[in-house]
Amino acid sequence: MICLLLAVFFVWLDHSPIRRKWQPQPRDLEKYHGKTFTVVNVVDGDTLDINVPNGHYPHTRIRLWGVDTPETKKPNTPVQYFGPEATKFTTTLTLRKTVTIYLDGGNRTRDNKEYNRLLAYVQLPNSRFLNEVLVSEGFAYADLRFRHSFYNKYKQLEAAARSQKKGLWENVTPEQMPYWRSEF
Repeated sequence: MICLLLAVFFVWLDHSPIRRKWQPQPRDLEKYHGKTFTVVNVVDGDTLDINVPNGHYPHTRIRLWGVDTPETKKPNTPVQYFGPEATKFTTTLTLRKTVTIYLDGGNRTRDNKEYNRLLAYVQLPNSRFLNEVLVSEGFAYADLRFRHSFYNKYKQLEAAARSQKKGLWENVTPEQMPYWRSEF
């Protein structure tokens, strides 16, 4: 009886919205993965818009996988330490430039329904990845809340930036860090 119940549960899970939510969306992979676009807007250090429609929106909003820059525009959240610098840095590297978008093939392609942003790695015109540059230069934290393909690499890049006191690591205090950092 237990085996039968487990079998029914796994069949349900396989067909449930819970499983589909965390899987890559084939349409996103076809539309974006490995393709080149122009950055038309920088929202903040880890969020930007590219020049391709997304549903009823004129542009696609990208949230960088694996990094978290200090907030500058989050509702009900004050501007965080080093947020303006991170936004300016991302703007300088990307605005009106051609970038290539890569999705994390074995992972989800969108964040929560509230934002529905595309989760991506953004390759710059110089072939470096914006995600890595932000962490290694001290403009972003390695986001350890969610597993992704470069989780350990970004953790190491952050450790190196911290030890060299790059960017925000020169003067940031624990009180200035994002709330989720206290968990790690």
